[in-house]
Amino acid sequence: MKIYNTLTRKKEEFIPIDEKELKIYVCGPTVYNYFHIGNARPFVVFDTLRKYMEYRGKHVKFVQNFTDVDDKIINKAREEGVTAGEISEKYIEEYYKDAKALNVEKATVHPKVTENMNEIIAFVSDLIDKGYAYEKDGDVYYSTRKFEDYGKLSKQNIEDLESGARIEVEEKKQDPLDFALWKAQKVEDELAWQSPWGLGRPGWHIECSVMSTKYLGETIDIHAGGQDLTFPHHENEIAQTEAHTGKPFANYWMHNGYITIDNEKMSKSKGNFFTVRDILKDYDGEVIRFFLLSGHYRSPINFSRELMDQSKNALARMQNAKNNLKHLAEHGTGSMSEAEAELFEGLAKYREKFIAAMDDDLNTADAISAVFELIKEINTAAKDGVSEEFVRKCLELLDELTGVLGLLRENEEEGGIDDEIQQLVDERQAARKAKNFARADEIRDILKARGITLEDTPQGIRIVKS
Repeated sequence: MKIYNTLTRKKEEFIPIDEKELKIYVCGPTVYNYFHIGNARPFVVFDTLRKYMEYRGKHVKFVQNFTDVDDKIINKAREEGVTAGEISEKYIEEYYKDAKALNVEKATVHPKVTENMNEIIAFVSDLIDKGYAYEKDGDVYYSTRKFEDYGKLSKQNIEDLESGARIEVEEKKQDPLDFALWKAQKVEDELAWQSPWGLGRPGWHIECSVMSTKYLGETIDIHAGGQDLTFPHHENEIAQTEAHTGKPFANYWMHNGYITIDNEKMSKSKGNFFTVRDILKDYDGEVIRFFLLSGHYRSPINFSRELMDQSKNALARMQNAKNNLKHLAEHGTGSMSEAEAELFEGLAKYREKFIAAMDDDLNTADAISAVFELIKEINTAAKDGVSEEFVRKCLELLDELTGVLGLLRENEEEGGIDDEIQQLVDERQAARKAKNFARADEIRDILKARGITLEDTPQGIRIVKS
């Protein structure tokens, strides 16, 4: 597999540190609200990376943090008259709900900042002892110039950074480029922990360094996140972690591209800011996932209703192919003929195309194309009269590839059809038998409004989602 490494700005062969266990760290959400479509992209993309690595036989230790100490959380708590802890716990639970709707698996570990305060304080103390940080009136800052390789990830030199840097009035930095590792408590209702420098809380960048090294070790295989995190967040992580350990922090850095909304940057002031919770009111979670995987993860993608509708229709074609196979399997009989065995053997080329695409820097767009090529050939071959064994093998192959992408998993046992829909279908059949065609037509219209059409086949009624 080749991965584009932001650190080297080129595709490199992926060589894990330990073949037995891959170590991946992905920056998680700040839990003060529902996450938006921009946040969803790294969650889905790197969940797919994890699924693919596991599909290729790797054991993955996948860590994604929750930032539960932040100004936004404190401000939200003040607005709602509750504690910061209540806000963060509420939105951690809401994260899990929306992530599940997108078929994003829980991480191996979801560490929280509040649960790692002792480790953060020890890490900051070590940076002070090593001469990379200094304390001033309860604040602790990292001395950026002390780290010789600063800027190596974002490819910015220290002089360019210096010209754009400034010191805020309340800050006590020795240098405009220095950044906060620990912040002294300013007002009483702020979250604060006792430390060698007085009551305070950690800066944003330090948390990921601490939690990555704690749960994955000093050097990890892959550190990932959105492109917007490259600088300053990931750059600062590298500086403080490598100063602490004296070792490379991560061998590969992966960053996904931005999302625009109707070709404009997402912004609350423009009124084009969409949470996943909002979008789930109009689209199934798998449609959102399909949309997010339909372009290469490093390329920018544009979110629009038109593109979401295209994703919905494409996913429906995929689901209908699966439903058709399940229908044929339920009513088919017998083992594969020699001709069918030869035909199925030929379908293996689509697995190879799928793997080649995913091995090429997680090219999910081309992987999806390979799945549709497979579906086209299966649709041609899987007609009435084919053996049950052939149909089931085709279904297994389709499940194998879509499973890696995290697609076609919801309501799998019922082919995506819930009990209420099935009840309406059964009622329509009964109405037709009783020659109550007015009721049968009424139910047909109800189903059509819900995106369900019914097809008569020699094996009985087939339910098709549009």
